[in-house]
Amino acid sequence: MTANENKVIVRRIWEEVWNNRDLAAADEIFNREYAEHEKSWLLEWCSSFPDTHLTVEDMIAEEDKVVTRFTVRATHRGPFMGIEGSGNTITIMGIWIHRLEDGRIVEGQNWGAGDWLGLLQQMGAQIVPPQTKE
Repeated sequence: MTANENKVIVRRIWEEVWNNRDLAAADEIFNREYAEHEKSWLLEWCSSFPDTHLTVEDMIAEEDKVVTRFTVRATHRGPFMGIEGSGNTITIMGIWIHRLEDGRIVEGQNWGAGDWLGLLQQMGAQIVPPQTKE
């Protein structure tokens, strides 16, 4: 597959699986193991953020890898990371790298670009630094 063909496949994750909640599309796009992981994470995330919408900002592809920079917007409605639903609107950015084989995604990594601290703050978490002994 060409790099551009791989970008088309990866874009389907964001549009069909994440934005349209089409779990059957995950079975077409990912290999079996990754499809189960992706569907499980999608269901967990959307139980806390049911109106999630992901916008692809950039996609870069080379050989068997596709990099996506994206923005997620959602409302925190249910418990997540130990924080009860706050009703707060959240916006976070992230970067994900997927590797494809034979037209299917076999691997994906969030390379630390997700703003998890920002997410916690937007959900209303109180970030308290540890007390130091003097």
